[in-house]
Amino acid sequence: MVIDTQRDFVDGGASPVPGTTQVLPAIATLLQAYREAGRPIVHIVRLYDGDDVDLPRRNLIASGAPIVRPHTPGSQIVPDLLPPGAPELDPEVLLDGAAQLLGAQEWAIWKPRWGAFHRTALDEHLRGLDVTTIVLAGCNYPNCPRATAYGGSERDYRVLVVADAISGVRPDHLEEAGRIGVLAATTAVVTSELAATVAIAG
Repeated sequence: MVIDTQRDFVDGGASPVPGTTQVLPAIATLLQAYREAGRPIVHIVRLYDGDDVDLPRRNLIASGAPIVRPHTPGSQIVPDLLPPGAPELDPEVLLDGAAQLLGAQEWAIWKPRWGAFHRTALDEHLRGLDVTTIVLAGCNYPNCPRATAYGGSERDYRVLVVADAISGVRPDHLEEAGRIGVLAATTAVVTSELAATVAIAG
């Protein structure tokens, strides 16, 4: 699961999050490994439309700030993270609560608040795929990835944070999440374990 890796949140975007551009290569490596293994991928995205916005950002968005607005280039997922031939995000589909297909075993889902499980069909989507473990990468750990890790744990998923593939991660964040059973690993470890699992299954 890759969270909020949209153009507005990387360097040169309308609201860049420090460190996000730097972790993009690790995220790309992780995604490629999952594609090669045929494992499901979900890109969680933000779209600010109307007043359905986090309370701390509501006034900013209401003032017209051009951050991840539907149909804007900045709202799109960073191209290097998409599968070949992926369509642009479709705000009508996403804001309606549906998962948008981006490629084989790869979707986008919109979230209206910090956590990816809040008011979304993510839990139903994952259970329909028989997913029991979520692996998190993306943008700005203290906000959305952390909320998603807690939301996943509350719903009895095993949760693993790929620490070098999420911007804003500090050691104390990982220690804190570990208290509720959230695991942490590097991109190299995750991709190696995934390759070994695929080799055994083959």
